[in-house]
Amino acid sequence: MATVELRFSAQPEHVRTARLVAAAVARRAGVDEAVLDEVRLAVGEACSRAVGLHRGHGVMSPVKVVLTEEEKTFSIEVGDDVPGSGSGASAAGVAEAGPGVEGHDAEAEGEDEMGLAVISGLVDDVKVVSGPDGGVIRMSWPTASAVPLS
Repeated sequence: MATVELRFSAQPEHVRTARLVAAAVARRAGVDEAVLDEVRLAVGEACSRAVGLHRGHGVMSPVKVVLTEEEKTFSIEVGDDVPGSGSGASAAGVAEAGPGVEGHDAEAEGEDEMGLAVISGLVDDVKVVSGPDGGVIRMSWPTASAVPLS
């Protein structure tokens, strides 16, 4: 299992770099070329969300991105250090904001829900979890070795 870890300060200009790294690592892991745009967009949304949460809550720690190549899947985890920032949602139901959103104003909460909805529309296998140490969005895609050849 190969892993690439990326940490960047919560600045919007670093999101583009995270998207480019994610696409390059996904391509190397064997993710289908037709899906790479979805990977790029989903990572961009997840990283933008994490940057917004960090900036909105005054968190100075870096945003964490972990890209993992497993035998049949490629996964990406985007983590933030804002307690209670996720919603425990999955691709089946990302619409409801979970506990810990009290600190957001209505506009920020709406943007957060919209970003999660976009991610769930792009990625079939997505999980959003939160805890006292922050939240993580975990997304995964099949690799070429997982797709049966006809």
